[in-house]
Amino acid sequence: MSAPTAEIDIRFGSPEATATPWATAEPVVAAAELWWITTVRADGRPHVTPLLAVWDDGALHFTTGPEEQKAVNLRANDQVALTTGVNTQEDGLDVVVHGRAVRVTDEARLQRLADAWVAKYGEAWRFTPVDGSFAHGDELEVIAHVLAVAPTEVFGFGKGEVFSQTRWRF
Repeated sequence: MSAPTAEIDIRFGSPEATATPWATAEPVVAAAELWWITTVRADGRPHVTPLLAVWDDGALHFTTGPEEQKAVNLRANDQVALTTGVNTQEDGLDVVVHGRAVRVTDEARLQRLADAWVAKYGEAWRFTPVDGSFAHGDELEVIAHVLAVAPTEVFGFGKGEVFSQTRWRF
């Protein structure tokens, strides 16, 4: 993945702010433990829920059960916003990722992602790829779909004495 184009929006930052480099933002995306996903219900209402995600090969990956509300919503509208950050005003970089959620079914890629989940979140999050999905538990009874969101654009909100809003276009 080539580096995206970064733009500073001076309307939402300190006069001396500069665009945050993607090289600074990407590690925040990769390390974030918790994300919030926003999808849209059939009647137009938003649905927001927390989830775990893994950054791999230029995309955020998350799981959902086939009948969970977010999965139902994604079947009708695959556009999502994934949000993470620090719940403080004076420190950190908040990030919002926009893109399409696309199901991952390739067994080799699923295995790589399953390994990445364990590396990031520990043994409690060990998945086994089964028939284009993730299974979990001793009996491999819980099935989850894996979805990838390759960013179309990402917003970063730098906080602190010098605050900023950067948009990266992919």
